[in-house]
Amino acid sequence: MNRTRHTLRRRGALSAATAVAAGLVLSACASTAPADTPDSDADATTPVDGGELTFAIANDPISLNPSGIGSGNDTWYVTRQLVDSLLYQNPYTGELEPWLATSYTANADATSFTFELRDDVTFSDGTPFTAANVKATFDDIIAAGALSQSVSSFVGYQETKVIDDDTVEVDFSTPNAAFPNSTAAVGLGIVGDATLAVPFADRADGEAIVGTGPFTLDTYTKDVETVLTAREDYAWAPKALGNDGRAHLDTVTFQIVPEASVRTGSLTSDQVDVIGGVQPTDVQTLQDAGYPLVSRGNPGISFGLSFNLARPIVSDIAVREAISAAIDPEVVRDTALNDLFNVGTSALAKTTPSWADESEYFSYDPEHAAELLEGAGWTEGADGIRAKDGEPLTLQLGWITNFGPNQTSLELIQQQLKEVGIDVVLEGVTVPEFLEKQAAGDFDIVWGNLSRADGDVLRTQFSAATTKFNIDDPELEALLQGQLAAGDAAERDGILAEAQERIASQYYQIPVHELTSILSTQSSVHGISFGADSRLDLLVAAWKDAD
Repeated sequence: MNRTRHTLRRRGALSAATAVAAGLVLSACASTAPADTPDSDADATTPVDGGELTFAIANDPISLNPSGIGSGNDTWYVTRQLVDSLLYQNPYTGELEPWLATSYTANADATSFTFELRDDVTFSDGTPFTAANVKATFDDIIAAGALSQSVSSFVGYQETKVIDDDTVEVDFSTPNAAFPNSTAAVGLGIVGDATLAVPFADRADGEAIVGTGPFTLDTYTKDVETVLTAREDYAWAPKALGNDGRAHLDTVTFQIVPEASVRTGSLTSDQVDVIGGVQPTDVQTLQDAGYPLVSRGNPGISFGLSFNLARPIVSDIAVREAISAAIDPEVVRDTALNDLFNVGTSALAKTTPSWADESEYFSYDPEHAAELLEGAGWTEGADGIRAKDGEPLTLQLGWITNFGPNQTSLELIQQQLKEVGIDVVLEGVTVPEFLEKQAAGDFDIVWGNLSRADGDVLRTQFSAATTKFNIDDPELEALLQGQLAAGDAAERDGILAEAQERIASQYYQIPVHELTSILSTQSSVHGISFGADSRLDLLVAAWKDAD
């Protein structure tokens, strides 16, 4: 097969829409991106007010502080209900729409953002929401530093200025075009003065959390459940959700059920109303039994292989390209997952704004893989494993054991690589162990993904300033920093497309499949949906049939 490799193809900006949402100036908005349509029912019956929803999730939230460090998706499922954000990112268009802010503008170099705020919002303790709360929340995140999972959104942060009660300006010393999208995230949800009066490290149990969201915390019992109660006076949800007033439900209880099979059994035995983290192996069973599914492809970094370029073997691009050519991602997807999961086409997943198709770099071609390895001096030994200067082509591959299909995917990849003479040792570990190995550089390859609804996730994953992969590529670095400085959406799309192509052409990451989040519900439950980040959206429109 004849190929041209290792060159950066210049391309124009993607044909992304930059329409202006009603009442919102999108001078620095990310462009639109396709989003999956949930498989949930489209029942037009008038919603029923009242009722209790029981939702089984896999992990304890760990921290109910919105900007704290919790257990990931399951934390954000809960905290999303407690706090509102300045902007709302529409999951079907990718556009930013009004929420606590009615509009925003940005200066030409994306270093200053001015938000006009609603004047009719209150916190759950009755105090009014003003620009001072935005400033205090953002300054609190900066002060928390490494204690906050949201501090990475404030690259170059200088200050937040209160212009008046209903106007706030956020200034950066360097361009940060990704910031408006960041304000739609749970981690930048606005909290009240009563929350900030409590030390950051003491807010995990949620008792101090005062937000403007549609629910308040009733009780939190670690590793058991979190119970939320609807606010009677809530009246400012995003219009795209179809209900900007009080939530239809009276209470929501998030039960902790770690085992996926037990969650599925809890749903089918009518013990719970909704389950999260549905495993691919359970999808057909639930569908056949008539339980509706809600699914959406996760934006951000696709599941794939990334390389530690400080390790001599994988620092050779020929080896990285050979690994790519030896992997058949369709076989991996079809065996370990199902057709709800997309085969990877780029470092970015398709539901990410600014996604570009780089699949031409990742064609399955084991003969080409063998040619590349031979050309790089790796010859096949008697045991089928290649070696060079007496060193076997053996690589350590680290991964986190927090997603059931990971092991099946990696065992298939291990087999496929062995067929071309590459020996891979799989090292599945817990999250803390994985982070420790990454920090120590104790890996050749890592398997993983990173969900975020903005193309800036490429910077956090591959920039020399933030990556654990020891990438020293001035061309890529210029693109990753350049997209932060692009105030125009189409220009930013073009830069991010070039960044994806650079990552693909240099095989810094080999995408295999995208992640899809899947929920399942009782047929009596309606209005459950995912947000643009493919995490549970606000539950204001959720309701249950009357008993």
